[in-house]
Amino acid sequence: MKVFGRNVFNEYKNNYKDIKKIYLKKGFSDKNILDFIKEKHLKYDFVENKVLDGMVDGNHQGIVMQIDDYEYSRLNDIKNERLIVILDHLEDPHNFGAIIRTCEAAGVKTIIIPKDRSVSVNSTVMKTSVGALSYVKIIRVNNLVNTINTLKNDGYFIYAADMNGLNYKDSSFASKTVLVIGNEGKGISKLVRDNSDEIVSIPLLGNINSLNASVACAILIYGIINKD
Repeated sequence: MKVFGRNVFNEYKNNYKDIKKIYLKKGFSDKNILDFIKEKHLKYDFVENKVLDGMVDGNHQGIVMQIDDYEYSRLNDIKNERLIVILDHLEDPHNFGAIIRTCEAAGVKTIIIPKDRSVSVNSTVMKTSVGALSYVKIIRVNNLVNTINTLKNDGYFIYAADMNGLNYKDSSFASKTVLVIGNEGKGISKLVRDNSDEIVSIPLLGNINSLNASVACAILIYGIINKD
């Protein structure tokens, strides 16, 4: 996997052995980064800017790194956590990265995503999450409904976010909560809705009838943790 950007590189300093090779724009002049690369004897090459442009989709800031593919966690890695987030076929990597950042800031340790028709952990997610991915487990599952039922059996209460639901401020939220955020366009799938314990919504007072998925997720996460 290729990741890019100076902030991402700085986040990898503590795990620099995971970096297999670095590609730098010719004339790259960040002395701190160059000194670190040489000090740790990391493999690197200087290349034309157009070569970097062809490697990744985004503002690479003159640095692209080759690393191992992201290693997903497993469902049994969950250890009696207060709040878990499930993303029901989210597709936008920028939304995913922003949600990871919110989860890390709020102390949420685990996000669950499906394997099919869903965003995965890619270079854009890593860049957007700005280091937060190092502190949040991402679990990828074959079937969301089966996963929801497994979590129910472990004592979790499932809250799905939808515009046609109970005002989240009026929900008590259980001591072990799963928050489900739906797809950017289609929202929560019918099977996930049918297997949820409660549908919660965010009241909208303006003329726009929906919120960005990452914004809605942030509002609900802090609404849940502030109920404690």
